[in-house]
Amino acid sequence: MKAINIISTMVVTVFLLAFSVPVQAANMDNAIEKSVKDSYVFQTYLQDDDIKVKSKDGIVTLTGTVSEESHKTMAEDTASGFADVKRVENKLEVKADRPAVKSDAWLVTKVKTTLLFHRHVSAMTEVDVKDGIVTLRGDAENQAQKDLTTEYVRDIEGVKDVKNEMTVAKGPKEKRTTGDKIDDSSITAQVKMSLLYHRSTSGLKTKVETKDGVVTLSGTAKNSAEKDLATKYAKDVNGVKSVENLMTIE
Repeated sequence: MKAINIISTMVVTVFLLAFSVPVQAANMDNAIEKSVKDSYVFQTYLQDDDIKVKSKDGIVTLTGTVSEESHKTMAEDTASGFADVKRVENKLEVKADRPAVKSDAWLVTKVKTTLLFHRHVSAMTEVDVKDGIVTLRGDAENQAQKDLTTEYVRDIEGVKDVKNEMTVAKGPKEKRTTGDKIDDSSITAQVKMSLLYHRSTSGLKTKVETKDGVVTLSGTAKNSAEKDLATKYAKDVNGVKSVENLMTIE
């Protein structure tokens, strides 16, 4: 009788395990899909794109269309940063009617996106581009913010020159906020894209990791100036609490 009870218990245990493993896997995949869709990057930069997120055993597949190539990259970088994600299959397609690469319209989008990444410049800055020359208009909280905006835009790949016609506000303005806490995966994606967009850091071999808002940079830089710029740009990205730069000088 005792042997029968042991066998029965084993059979029940095996059955429960066989049933629970697929359920756990499904729950994990559902959690991954929700995390990706609810991420700051997807809710802020990719909200107008048609992106479908499907996870199967930790392998995330992205399908649909995006307005530009950078959105395809940001979607993959964001999804790959979440726990339990083994890899990302990026099958996103870029819309055919997108602006030509290096055109003025393409550069407008690039400049606006870069300004959105950084919290110490105005996200409401008006951007016009003619033959690679960028004109900025709108309000700046102070002269320092206006100068920083010029500095950031001038260092964007493809920009030939900057005319900053922004008006410095006479009184205090409302502080720019990003709402709820930004997830680490979105921070990593923003830092990667920011470093890629700025010509001074676009050639760096940089690895970016984020834990609780603390960004760690590793890889190589040609000199200390490039390393310092990587730290500066990363520190000013939305959601970043601090930066630990472990990059080595070649």
